Amino acid sequence: MRNIYFLCILFMGFMNAQELNSRETAIINDGDINSALSIYQTTDDHQHQTLLNLSTEINPLDPNTATLVKRMKESLLSTNGGVGIAAPQVGINRKVIWVQRFDKEGNPLEYFINPVIIWRSELQNLGPEGDLSIPDFRDQFYRSKVIQLEYTDLKGEKHSEMVEGFTAVIFQHEIDHLFGILISDKKEKEKNDSYKQVDAYKKSDSTTR
Repeated sequence: MRNIYFLCILFMGFMNAQELNSRETAIINDGDINSALSIYQTTDDHQHQTLLNLSTEINPLDPNTATLVKRMKESLLSTNGGVGIAAPQVGINRKVIWVQRFDKEGNPLEYFINPVIIWRSELQNLGPEGDLSIPDFRDQFYRSKVIQLEYTDLKGEKHSEMVEGFTAVIFQHEIDHLFGILISDKKEKEKNDSYKQVDAYKKSDSTTR
């Protein structure tokens, strides 16, 4: 009985740690659920700082999470050629992303809650990347060819899958956002690194995330 009590306490503490604050809920619910949230830009000092902040996990069962997921999709659809978006890009430092799945028939858009890359291949791709939050910036970047991903859906169910090629690149880009990593800063850090180049990109044009 005592063990069950302590497990309940731990579970409640975990859920409370994921609760959205008043600022976050205000942003999420400011406007119609079917409308896009504004995409933050590095050209604005406050928005830039938000993009650099670390993101924390979110409760997938919170109704506000479903609203955030829906409005993030609208934000992505409102762009010209965007293939992915992360919650920090709409002002919410929480672990939620959308990715266009070029590895699936029809190239569907899919959301991922609390995504974690638990394995990356040593083999690297080199290809072009842009960013919805960084105007007029584009460069070549190295990314792992294959990753193993774990994530949760809006029902709280956990999933795991292997992803490769260009879709794996999008995942890595968006998950970088959750750690406050921007490609403009990443470029400086990898100048002295060397990789074996493998071109696995199948959609090298208009790759903005």
